[in-house]
Amino acid sequence: MTAGYDTLIVTFSDPICVLDRMFDCPAWGVESLKEWIDGYESTRMTPINDHTAVITSEYNTVHVVEWLRKHTPIAEMKKF
Repeated sequence: MTAGYDTLIVTFSDPICVLDRMFDCPAWGVESLKEWIDGYESTRMTPINDHTAVITSEYNTVHVVEWLRKHTPIAEMKKF
C-alpha cells in the first residue's frame, strides 16, 4: 500500500465481467468498470479475481465509494 493513497478491497456480488455490461452504452465513454474507475484522477482498479478488485485513490475515494454503492452490487468493501 502506498503512503498518501486510500486502498479499498471491494468484493462485488456479481462477477466483474457482468458489471462491465452496464458500459455497453456508448454514452458512458468507456467499455468496462475498470476504465470507469481509472478515469477518476489518481485512482486505479486492479481486479484480483472474478468478483474482487483492489482500488487505490489519492483523493477521490469518497466519490468512488459513493458511485460504487449507487451503481454496483457490493458484497463487501474494506478500506485500508
